[in-house]
Amino acid sequence: MVFNTGAALLDAIVLAVVSREREGTYGYKITQEVRGAIEVSESTLYPVLRRLQKDECLEVYDREFGGRNRRYYKITEKGRLQLNLYEGEWSLYAAKITGIFQGGIRE
Repeated sequence: MVFNTGAALLDAIVLAVVSREREGTYGYKITQEVRGAIEVSESTLYPVLRRLQKDECLEVYDREFGGRNRRYYKITEKGRLQLNLYEGEWSLYAAKITGIFQGGIRE
């Protein structure tokens, strides 16, 4: 993608991906789903997950899988509120940009 991806957009995308699974989901799966929308490395996403955990938007727990522990991330109520805010802001932003591309916004 030719557009830069800021921290807020990454946070919003990660929260949206994690929110789809009631019991949460694990880091590798989150990475793969995010990569379906934007180009991003694992080394970029794991700090996002840690920041969202620190900000109490995600909770973390480990579950055994194939003889190893797998770290799961689950959205919190605070995370849902933040995601709702991001969704509203995105709708406004996307509408404005689409309007510009379609020639509908002029001064």
